[in-house]
Amino acid sequence: MDAEWQDRSAIRDLIENWVVWRDAGDWERFRTVWFDDGRMMATWTQGTADEFIAMSKAGWAKGVSILHFLGGQSIDLAGDRAISQTKMTISQRASVHDVVVDVVCTGRFYDFVEKRDGRWGLVLRQPIYEKDRMDPVDPAAKLALDPALLARFPEGYRHLAYLQSQIGYPIKPDMPGLKGDAVERLYASGAAWLRGEALDR
Repeated sequence: MDAEWQDRSAIRDLIENWVVWRDAGDWERFRTVWFDDGRMMATWTQGTADEFIAMSKAGWAKGVSILHFLGGQSIDLAGDRAISQTKMTISQRASVHDVVVDVVCTGRFYDFVEKRDGRWGLVLRQPIYEKDRMDPVDPAAKLALDPALLARFPEGYRHLAYLQSQIGYPIKPDMPGLKGDAVERLYASGAAWLRGEALDR
C-alpha cells in the first residue's frame, strides 16, 4: 500500500478510536492513543493524557454524560508529523437550574500527532469551539439562564461552559473559536509543528 495512504488511514483510526474508546469508558485502550507526553485541552480540564483520563474516570463514576460525534477530516502530513482537523460535536446532558438539558457544541478537534517507532499517537488535542446550544430534554420544561453568567463565557462554547460550571467544573475562558486571536495562534503553532519545531506547551 502507498505509504502516505497508510499514514492517513492510521491517523483516522487514531481519531476514531479516541472517540469510541473514551465515550465507552474503555480506559485501557483509550490510553494507547496517547504518547506519554500527550496533553489534552478541554473547557473543563487541561493537563496530561493521564490526568485527563483520571478526570474522565472520576466524571464517569459520578454520572457525567459527555459524548462525541465525528464528521469530515483534513490531515496535513509532513514526514512523521501531522496536523489533523476533524469536524465534531460534543453532546453533554446534565441538570441546569433543576431542568435536565442537552448541550450540543459543534467544532473541530485540532490534533498534533506524530509517528514514533512506527506508531502514530496524539501529542496534543486542542478543540476549536465554533457554536453551541442548550435545550431542555422535556420540551415543555421552562429554563431560565442567568444572562450575566452566560455572557461571561466565549460565544463558541457559552452554553457548554454554563452547564459545566453548574456541575462544579472550572472553565477555561480563552479556548479557540471559529475566529479570533486564539485560533490564529493555534494555526501558527500547527504550522510550526509541521516545520519540525518544538511544540510550545
